[in-house]
Amino acid sequence: MNGKTIAQLNVGETASFSKTISEADIYLFAGVTGDLNPFHINEEYAAGTAFKGRIAHGILLAGFISTVIGCYLPGPGSIYIKQEVKFLAPARIGDTITATAEVIDIITDKKRVVLRTTCTNQHGTLVVDGEALVSPPKR
Repeated sequence: MNGKTIAQLNVGETASFSKTISEADIYLFAGVTGDLNPFHINEEYAAGTAFKGRIAHGILLAGFISTVIGCYLPGPGSIYIKQEVKFLAPARIGDTITATAEVIDIITDKKRVVLRTTCTNQHGTLVVDGEALVSPPKR
């Protein structure tokens, strides 16, 4: 199973992945990464912050972008080279986050593709914005 090669990609092409964030997702991510920041795992602490409650780890959301790249666009066999992200708004337990990648440039001679990468919540709020450089599968 391989993803799309450079020759099969088109500027403007998109793919998405959606997931509703659960409390278990936040605890599992904290356990795997060791990021036990109380913004994420301590409701009492987080209630006293500007966020007024716990928020998901930003990098958890960036992981959803990785899912799009590795599984859908370009897909299996892709090599993730670079990712720039801007965290624009918090994501919370119960939010449904949709990660999207859009082909914005194809660098044929270097066999690279540039993707605009975003995450939005169920209200359409942009919570993550960025850009990725990817090497699609060679086939």
